[in-house]
Parts: sequence; C-alpha cells; structure tokens
Amino acid sequence: MRFLVPLFAPLALALTGCAATLPPETAAAPSPTRAQGAVSSADPRATAAGEAILAQGGSATDAAIAVMLALTVVEPQSSGIGGGGFMLRADGDSDDIVTIDGRETAPAAATATRFLDAEGKVLPRETRVFSGLSVGVPGNIALAAETHEKFGKLPWAALFEPAIALARDGFVMNRRLHESLAANKGRADKTEAARATFFGADGEPLPIGATLTVPALADTFAALAAAGPQAMYGADAAAGLAAYVAGETPQDGAMTAADVTAYDAKLRKPVCVRYRVYRVCGMGPPSSGGVAVGQMLGQLERFDLAALGPDSPRFWHLFVESQRLAYADRELYLADADFVEVPVAGLVDPAYMASRSALISSTSALAKVEAGTPPGAPLARGDGPEEPENGTTHFAVADAEGNAVSYTSTVEGAFGSGLYWNGFYLNNELTDFTLTPEADDKPVANRVEGGKRPRSSMAPTIVYDADGRVVLVIGAAGGPTIPVQVARAIIGVVDFGLTAEAALGLPFIMSFGDVVVIEEGLLEAMENDLKALGHGNIRTSGAPLKANALRRLPGGGWEAAVDPRLKGKLDYE
Repeated sequence: MRFLVPLFAPLALALTGCAATLPPETAAAPSPTRAQGAVSSADPRATAAGEAILAQGGSATDAAIAVMLALTVVEPQSSGIGGGGFMLRADGDSDDIVTIDGRETAPAAATATRFLDAEGKVLPRETRVFSGLSVGVPGNIALAAETHEKFGKLPWAALFEPAIALARDGFVMNRRLHESLAANKGRADKTEAARATFFGADGEPLPIGATLTVPALADTFAALAAAGPQAMYGADAAAGLAAYVAGETPQDGAMTAADVTAYDAKLRKPVCVRYRVYRVCGMGPPSSGGVAVGQMLGQLERFDLAALGPDSPRFWHLFVESQRLAYADRELYLADADFVEVPVAGLVDPAYMASRSALISSTSALAKVEAGTPPGAPLARGDGPEEPENGTTHFAVADAEGNAVSYTSTVEGAFGSGLYWNGFYLNNELTDFTLTPEADDKPVANRVEGGKRPRSSMAPTIVYDADGRVVLVIGAAGGPTIPVQVARAIIGVVDFGLTAEAALGLPFIMSFGDVVVIEEGLLEAMENDLKALGHGNIRTSGAPLKANALRRLPGGGWEAAVDPRLKGKLDYE
C-alpha cells in the first residue's frame, strides 16, 4: 500500500479504547441476547430502529434497511443514503447466500487522470477530496430497494418511519458525533445547510446533549417512502443531485443526470473459503474484503493458533505476516471486475493459499513481501498511490426465521466530501480509486474509469458451522483495517473460544508496508518480542476500530456484540 499522507493521520483521530486481551477462560460475559432475532449497530438508536421493525414481523432485510436509514440521521459522519454499501443475506432454511453490491460509481465522463493536474501531478487533497471530484453516484437506496423487493416482508414505507421520527422529532448529540464534528471542521461545516444543522452561531459544534433536528432529511425520507427509489434516481431528482455535484466539480468529467438514473445495485458472486470446519463467506469485487479475509484465514490454517492463544507474541507475528501477503495481492489484483480481470478463484484457491502460507515462518518476518501469481492472474500490473480509506459503519441483523444480514455502509471519510444535499452528506468514495492510472509503466487495476466502482476494503462476512448453520454475522469500519479486524475477530471466536464482544475487543495490530502499527496500551508489552521476530519498525497508535457482530449461542438466541472501544463514546453528557 502506497499512501500519500502519513500512515497514522487517520489513526490519530480514531477511537481509542482500553479493551484487554482476554483468554477464553476469562472472556467477558455475552452482551444481551435475543431468541427471536437480534440487531447490532454502532448506535443504540439505530439498533432500536431495527428491533422495532423485527417486532412488527419484519425480515432481517427490512430491519437492516431501517438501521441504515437511522444511521443516516444519528451517525452522519460514517454512512448514509449519500453513500453506498455491500450486503450479504443468508437464508435461514438453507446455506444459500446472496451478496449485493451498492457501491458508488464514477461518472461516465470520468477519466484516468481525474485526480491529476495538467502536469500530471496529484491534485492537492483539498481539491480532490472536498469537492465534486470525489463524489460517486450514491448506491444505498438502490441497494435497499433491490434487497427489499427480494427479501422484504413489511411495506417499503414502514421501513422509513423510525428514521423519519429521529430526523423530524430530534435526536441527542452524543460524544462521538460531537468529537467527530470538532475534528473535521472545514469538512463537516463546508456548507451553510450543514452548519445550520450541526453547529452553533459561534461556529463550534453544538454541545453534547443538545437535541438536533434535520427537517430536510425527514422530507427526503418521506419522499423516498412515498415514491420509492425514484425519489433519488428518477429524472427530476437525478437532475437536481447531478447539477449540485457538477457545480462543485473543478475539472474532469462531472456527474450528469444520466449517471444517476443509470445506477443499479448488482448481484455479485460471494467469496467463500473453508477455515477449520467453518465456511466463511464475504463480498467479492469491487470489494477486496472477502478475498483479504479469506486469504488471511487460509494462510493461517496450518498453524495451531488455539495453542498459541491471544497472549502469544508469536500469534500476532503470524497474523501480521499473513496480512502482509494478503494485502500485497490485494494491491495488485483487486478492483471492479466489470472493468478489469480479477482472479478471485485463484486468489482463494486452497493450493495457492497453501503456497503463500509456506512463505510464513513462525520464527522470523519476511524481509520482503510481494504479490504472488495466483491461477488466472493477469500479468504486468502496477501498484500506484492512493488516498487512505477511513470511516464507514457496519451492522448485523438476524430475524426469527434464522435469516441473517451483514451490511457495511459508508460515505468514506468522516462526513464524506463535505457536500451536503437535502439533509445528508455526499460521499467521497471516488478517492478510493488509485490516484494515478499507471505505476512503473504498468496499468493499475484500480485506476479511475467512467462508470467504474472503486475498490473497497469493506468486508461484511457470514460464518457457517459444519452443519451449515449461520454462527457469526460480522463486519467492521475503519478503511483498510476492516479485513484485519474481521479476520482477527473470527480467529478470536473460532480458535480462542471468545465471546463475540471479547473477540471484537482483541488488540489491533496491522502492517502498513514496512511499518507495523500496534494499539497503544495493549500490545506494547510485546514490542520487544515482535522486534526479535523481525518486525523492526513498530509504531503505536490509537486504533480506528468500530466492529459489530452477532454470534449464535449454543443454547439458542444471539449474542449482539459491539466493539468495546465504543463504550464511553455514545453517552450524552
């Protein structure tokens, strides 16, 4: 990964926490369980919206849509209808899994030099991120409509009622939103409408505990509830959205109404791998999440991780080495498969993963990591510079019939592009494209192209046991850390026997190129051991973690788990 800005800039503004490594015998008690379904999200008000839909007899899909809409109101910094997402839906009566792509698209007129100036140099961050250049056609409403048509039970309009109430009647500013607004001044307050909603006359964010209303968003929701997705993708709505984004676009191909009306959510083939006796399924391209999670697990399967345990420096060493190999492949091969050849089957082929695993030594770090050559791999690919990913939210839902949904939703950076339209922030997802079309005179798979969807790290995941039952519904937020968080938590549940909450609270460690980042206060005691294993460049940082999961309990029902790092961030005082 070749980032243009310091590696730790996104981490410094992230959530920090004090979770500890918990061996199985001291794992924390499960969070509250639900026998007739469950919801886990990053905000209790969004969780309540999903639970209300389940209580009305709604499906897991219905509840997930209600959660996504509610998060648009109460967690605008992370996701919303101005962005996109990926959804996995598992059937309660079979092992069938459906994956749907609601990722944003580049305008048809976008070119490979979208983020370069006339001399071929990368544009300043202010220009490429905080403008219409970064905005892709939003996909979340199309995704919701597609999945509701297939798997919904309640009327479409009913799914909007909790979010409309939050936006119209008001919701309380919590600590996390307040701190995010303060940390992103210049972005969150870019428009007059956003300033009027979230900021006071003094230009500072409204205080923690203040009641906020977003009448413009309530009106948008009401229109969508009445007219369906036409209220976003129909001719009149599309023309208004496109004109606003185009007016904020300083160069290159601007968004048009035709770009918006042409948008569709797409059914994709899931990426599934075997890990121990489990089947782990995730999202395929344009997400890199399913492949990366599958590769990390597949490369580690030959090691007895349970015997090592989470307090072993050797386990964390092995985990980092597997990350390095998986991310080297990701950078070279993963992109929108509608535009470039992506060797998904080869990347998760058991024999190929075994060959990559054979490169991992339990006693020393690899001096250099390069992408492999999986079956079907295209040759001559380049790895160009890219903007660091961050932001995002995840939620997991199970209903009384055993259907489960794993949904990751995002506007990319905090408050997206900063552009604010009809009560919601518009994404900056197009900065997830690699910024240059070539590297080392080779084409970059994730280069900008008209109509293309940028590569994502989002990794909504569903895990099945040996009997084909869903036992874990999981995903995370945090840009490129997402696959690492998900793989780590799966190992925590499967290998270490942890509850979902304890697994989400495991320490964070990740390799960024030649730098290994460890979560301050959690793995620092192992730093010398990790250096002795060959990880010489270690830095500590706050961890940008925000994961959610549902774990099926042996006696029935679900454990609904939230990353413990969120505790203290959601209060109102």
